[in-house]
Amino acid sequence: QVQLVESGGGLVQAGGSLRLSCAAPGRTFNFNAMGWFRQAPGKEREFVSAISRGGISTYYANSVKGRFSISRDNAKNTVYLQMNSLNVEDTAVYYCAVVVYSPPNITPKTDSWGQGTQVSVSS
Repeated sequence: QVQLVESGGGLVQAGGSLRLSCAAPGRTFNFNAMGWFRQAPGKEREFVSAISRGGISTYYANSVKGRFSISRDNAKNTVYLQMNSLNVEDTAVYYCAVVVYSPPNITPKTDSWGQGTQVSVSS
């Protein structure tokens, strides 16, 4: 199982932007589709976005479509989530995971999540 490390979260005002990163230190996930998920306090973890292993295809939850953009740099073993026009409903801990990529079905291939990165949006 690939150990993933998320970073880039923080506190931002509504309307602001953040860029999250997901890396696999010492490992490669070039052959895997990757996804971002989030969990807000008191809520279930939910899907946010995913990208195919080659980066050609992407998929988004309706709630973030048009505001978030997922990308990957396989040379750096890193996946990114650019988040624009953030609103308070985006406040959550964000996690990345290796996924089975079959839109609209995106399934995380892990039962062990990393620490995640906290995104807090103030009004």
